[in-house]
Parts: sequence; C-alpha cells; structure tokens
Amino acid sequence: MTTPVRLDAEYRAAAWRRLATKEFDVLVIGGGITGAGVALDAATRGLSTALVEQRDFASGTSSRSSKLFHGGLRYLEQMNFDLVREALKERDLMLKTIAPHLVRPVSFLYPLTSRGWERPYVTAGLTLYDSMGGARSMPRHKQLTRAGALKLAPGLKRDALTGGLLYYDAQTDDARHTLTTVRTAAAYGATVLSSARVVGLLRAGERVIGATVEDVETGERHDVNASVVISCTGVWTDDIQSMAGGRGHFHVRASKGVHIVVARDRINSETGLILRTETSVLFVIPWGTHWIIGTTDTDWDLDRAHPAATRADIDYLLEHINTVLKVPLTHDDIQGVFAGLRPLLSADSELTSGLSREHAVARPQPGLVSIAGGKYTTYRIMAQDAVAAARSDIGGDVSDSVTEFIPLSGAEGYVALVNQVDRLARKQDLPVWRIRHLLERYGSLVHELFALAENDRTLYEPLPGAEEYLKVEIRYAATHEAALHLDDFLTRRTRVSIETPHRGMESARAVADLVAPVFGWDEARVEAEVAAYLARVDAELESQRETVDTEANAERLSAPDPRRIPVSRD
Repeated sequence: MTTPVRLDAEYRAAAWRRLATKEFDVLVIGGGITGAGVALDAATRGLSTALVEQRDFASGTSSRSSKLFHGGLRYLEQMNFDLVREALKERDLMLKTIAPHLVRPVSFLYPLTSRGWERPYVTAGLTLYDSMGGARSMPRHKQLTRAGALKLAPGLKRDALTGGLLYYDAQTDDARHTLTTVRTAAAYGATVLSSARVVGLLRAGERVIGATVEDVETGERHDVNASVVISCTGVWTDDIQSMAGGRGHFHVRASKGVHIVVARDRINSETGLILRTETSVLFVIPWGTHWIIGTTDTDWDLDRAHPAATRADIDYLLEHINTVLKVPLTHDDIQGVFAGLRPLLSADSELTSGLSREHAVARPQPGLVSIAGGKYTTYRIMAQDAVAAARSDIGGDVSDSVTEFIPLSGAEGYVALVNQVDRLARKQDLPVWRIRHLLERYGSLVHELFALAENDRTLYEPLPGAEEYLKVEIRYAATHEAALHLDDFLTRRTRVSIETPHRGMESARAVADLVAPVFGWDEARVEAEVAAYLARVDAELESQRETVDTEANAERLSAPDPRRIPVSRD
C-alpha cells in the first residue's frame, strides 16, 4: 500500500526544484485524465516521471465530460465492437478494482417509441452490451412495459413511449477521478505540477530531449530534461506538434459538448434516461441532488481554454428533453452549465459527431510521443499504449504495464469503511449521509479530512451557499489536493459552480477566507481572487445569453484568469 502524497505548497516548491535539477525518463505534458494515466503507468513501471499541466489538473475536457464510464451504445450501433468491448472492460475494472470509491453503477431507461422492430433491435443490442461487459459487475438489462417504464419515470409523457428497457452503466466525478489518478501517480514517485506551462521543446538535432517549462504563478522558467516527452494535450495536440517543428502524424479537431444541470425534483424519475437525437443521443444523468443533461456536438475553433455555451446550445438541450417531459424545463430551472471540448481525430467529415472516438499514438520524431482521440473511459489503455510507444526512446528494459492491478488512492479499505458508516458517523458526530458523501469522494483518504477537523470542529460546518459540502473539504483541497485558486476549489475540487443557482458566487468569499491562512493571502489577494471568480461567472452567464459562438464570448471568458494575478516570489 502506497502512502498518499500531500500536494501542498511545500510539495509544489520541491517539485519545481526537481524539474530543474533532475533528468527524467518521461516528461508528460498535460494534466487531464490521459496525462494522469500516462504518469501513473510510467511511474508504476519504475520510470522516473514528471507531469506538468499549464492550468489546474482536469481543467479542460476531463472536468467537463458526461461523467460516465460506459461502452457507448451508439458505438455498438456503428459496429465498433472493439471500442465497446475495451471500454466495458475498463468500466468493470474501475468498479471492482481501480476506483470503487469513485465509480458507481447508474441505471438508464431507454424509452421505446414504436411498436414494431424497435424492441427486438434494442434488446439485441443490450444483450450484446451485457455480454461484452465480461464479469457480472452490473445487472443485466430489463424489459419494461409502458406502465413499468412510467412507474420508474412518472415525469415522462405517456405518449412519449410505448415501453422501455432498463440497463446499467457507471458514473464518476471526472475531475475528482482525474485528480486522484494524479495523486496516485505522485504516490508512486511521479513529480506532478500544475500551473506549469511548456513554452518550448528542447532539441539535440532532430531529437526532442525535454522542454522549457514556465511556472505560470511566478513567471520563472526551467529546462526539464527527459529521455522522452509524451504529449497528452487533447485539443492542444497540434500546438505541441508544431512546437516540435514538424507536421504531426495526425490532427485533432475540437468538438464542443454542452451540458446543463437542473435540480433533481424537476424531473420525476428514479433512473437516468437516454434519448435518441437526430445525430447522436441525449443523456439525463442522476447527479446527487441534480440531473446532468447533455450533450451537444458542434465544431469549435475559438479559444480552446475557454469554450463557451450559448443560448442556442441550451435551447437545443431543452427542446429535446422537453419532448418527453410532462412538465417542461425552462431556462429558469437551470442551475449550472458547463462546456467542454472533445479532442477528436481529424477526418474528411464535416460533422464532428462523425469523427473517431478511438485514440491514436504517434512518434513524429525521436524523443516525442503524441497521443490523442479516445474517450474518458479508455484512458488507462491510452496511457498504456503511449508509454509502450516510448520504449525505444527510454532504452533499456522497460517493464510492462501493471495499472490494471493498481487501485487509486483511497480505494484500499473503502469497502470496510462503508461497512462502518454508522460507527464513523457517531465518532465524527456527523449525519450518516455526510459520511457517505465523504466516502464517495475520498474513499479511505477520508481519514485525512477527519484529522484536519480533529482540532477545529468548525471545519465540519457546511460551506456557506453550498451546504452539501463541508468547510473541511475546502481546507483539504488547499492542504492536500494542489488547488491554487478559487476556480479550482469551486469548479473542480467541489462542483459548486454547476450545482448552485448562484454558480458559486455566494460561496466565493467564504472559500477565500478558509484558504487564505493556508496560502498566506492578504486582504488584497483575497479580494483579487474573489473578483476574478465573480468576473468569470459573469462572463459565462453573458455568453449563455448569446445565440451563437463568437470571439467576443471567448474573450470575455479568458479575461478573468486567476492565474494572471501577480503573486509574491517569497
């Protein structure tokens, strides 16, 4: 069992020094789930590994997905059996071995709309889906009459379906899962650093031998030497390939996906829903006391760091979900909106919905490996393939991947803690539901939160404006989880920004006050952090009132960047 690593200010300073003084086997660029997976794969092979991320861990696509571990029914319909089989194996590994504390089953109702061919057609697909999942980590699908379907989902119009099928997949908090993968890599010896931007690649002739990395917080730069650089940069893949001075073996096209979040009581259903649209599917996903509804699929060629949802995107989602609801949703029901960019492998198709979700690995020149495409569910396989492609640059004997057998931090002991939830609740003097909430976010790492609150019971108070979270979770994010700015706390360490009508604006000051003593922020810095967060939310809300994507929308979102706030170098 590995010892969890505290990603605090002391760790960050030491990591920055190691980048400057140590030569690594592997330097990973990009702190999304693919980069986190590569860092863990490399570290558990015994390779000296560094991971740098220009913003926060999971700040891009990996915190803005549909938050599912799934095979993908539409890929099955497209006869992409290998992708579905691979994804379902990964889903089951997460549930049983790798992340049982972070990944859990979720049911979906597939409404039938015709009385003829549809039921046997969908049944055949779900039977195959069940069998491809391997070991029985999920219940098999169930046949439902119209009455049975409406009993599960009374909020649906009676004439919206003739019957239904119930099937199971899995879900996770993607930002938390990515962060936990990063922390696990650090526990196995990887050096991980956020707010660290690659500004150039180091070369010896045609060989890439490392990168110049800038500390975004201070502007300081260091050259980092490595046997191989692995680019896991998603929609920035082409930029790294251009930085290397050559044309890549593949190109990535950004597809924008938008989700909306509404309160759980706005849709009367005991299960999630999956609906067909003209080009894809629409998910209605249970999310604690909320529903996540998505997604869209449109081309995006503006600022990749700040994809913006528009009123047209939101109208599209509302229009499609309201075709089946007895009580339609309105804009006033929306408590959160998030937009992310899928890094799709480029093709001749003009429709991003037709581009490949499979991944590709290339070695465009010695010392540089690029990986792109794929889907969140298959990140571990992508990481395994990327490190395998780097063997010739690393040299010597490189061990095989073992991440199939490596639980993420917090997994070990999780089941035993669930079995003791009542006792834990009494000992901590917290409601049982609070303990369950903490266990499902931190697993056995929950003891680290208990230790923080041991001498300060005020940390067990609810977070103002977001009472489902405790103050201790904010303090823990500052002392253990590499959070640096209010956006990190409210958007990724917690999901307050998409789970409250005020989008986190009413919690920003309380969060800043909680972490100011940890970071040594003075009042001016607190005010600057709060102002930057409020400006970002205002910019998002303004974009959501526009009808189309524009450069102005993207510029509004990029302006309130907290990582531009000057900081002391002391």
